[in-house]
Amino acid sequence: MPTRQKAAAKKAVTVSGIEPAKGKLGVMIPGMGAVATTFVAGVEAIRKSLASPIGSMTQMGTIRLGKRTDGKSPKVKEFVPLAALDDLVFTGWDPFDDDMYTAARKAGVLEKELLDQVKPFLSTIKPRPAVFDRNYVKKLDGHNVKKGKNKMELAEQVRADIRDFRKTSGASRLVTMWCGSTEIFLEPSAIHQSVKAFEKAMQQNDEQVAPSMIYAYASLMEGVPFANGAPNLTVDLPVMHELSRKNEAPICGKDFKTGQTLMKTILAPGFKARLLGLAGWFSTNILGNRDGEVLEDPASFKTKEESKLSVLEHILQPDLYPELYGNFTHKVRINYYPPRGDNKEGWDNIDIFGWLGYPMQIKVDFLCRDSILAAPIVLDLVLFMDLAKRTSELRGIGIQEWLSFYFKSPMTPPGLYPEHDLFIQMMKLKNTLRHLKGEELITHLGLEYYD
Repeated sequence: MPTRQKAAAKKAVTVSGIEPAKGKLGVMIPGMGAVATTFVAGVEAIRKSLASPIGSMTQMGTIRLGKRTDGKSPKVKEFVPLAALDDLVFTGWDPFDDDMYTAARKAGVLEKELLDQVKPFLSTIKPRPAVFDRNYVKKLDGHNVKKGKNKMELAEQVRADIRDFRKTSGASRLVTMWCGSTEIFLEPSAIHQSVKAFEKAMQQNDEQVAPSMIYAYASLMEGVPFANGAPNLTVDLPVMHELSRKNEAPICGKDFKTGQTLMKTILAPGFKARLLGLAGWFSTNILGNRDGEVLEDPASFKTKEESKLSVLEHILQPDLYPELYGNFTHKVRINYYPPRGDNKEGWDNIDIFGWLGYPMQIKVDFLCRDSILAAPIVLDLVLFMDLAKRTSELRGIGIQEWLSFYFKSPMTPPGLYPEHDLFIQMMKLKNTLRHLKGEELITHLGLEYYD
């Protein structure tokens, strides 16, 4: 057998230590708005055979094993031991005291006919009082909030909620999914560098400790994985990395990759692959949900803008291709427009240039449904983060970079640039699953077919 064929046929080292998904999986959600209610209502609708889990890799995706000629492509959920949808139980926190059915009706994402079929279930999920501070989300105000003498006391109250939910729900495992609003822009500071400094800052009510960080601290202290669906720093801090590794509670984030940024991570890799230059990319959005209202505040928009602007720089690598991408203009706008509701519209004007520098244009008008795109991401992250917690090789490493596929601004260790190319991200995710099961990694080299 030729050397390269032997290399291609060689199996990866088998990695043992994936615990079975026994018992209930508790899903805890700070922020029970449009995304959270669409996710939970959708899970119940799927469980009742009222709808299909479209958009979910864990439910509908397949994974190729071995050579193309082997014809082995099982479903992801049959390849790795994921929690079953019937085993999911839910709780959450929100500054508004609406139960999930009422909140879903107000969000206006799902039709009343579908919601009414899952109303008995949704009505039972009532939000726990939230850690909330208008200084961090200036456009919202609610009265279902926790009170305490300092932020450490609030964190202890969240930890008590976690322990109570574990007991009352009968869940054997838990995952926290941040589905809350975008907080004001913050940068890492001295108080975020260690657990000792952070705990002291909470006791002193330091303004650099945002509500999302309190949820993250509480979850990680309880050994619960935490995924961040907003562009907030939250777990992208040395203190959270330390807690994640110490307590074997996986973390990932930031900012669910849904509408306009999803399109960028599809189109930009194509431009770079064909070495087409980019002169400018102007993006604007209109949306009317709670997220749009929050992002009217410049401080919250700054947080979102940082997340959205970083995508093109990392994909196109202007330092490697200065003639093609060294001087492009990238603008992002978000406008709150109440009539649009959750049905966001994203316009992109893309100025590219090709052979001999001749200019061309691409126009994209994506009339998307923000929460419809986010809900399957939440489901996949819940199940994959639970898998990471049950896997000896993953649970102690902290950041789960293999889940970058789902985020606008993927987390990485300090000094390592994030991978934004959607297709490389998907290969990373599936190769991680293959590695965990001792299967050959797929490189797409393909030379073994021509020996």
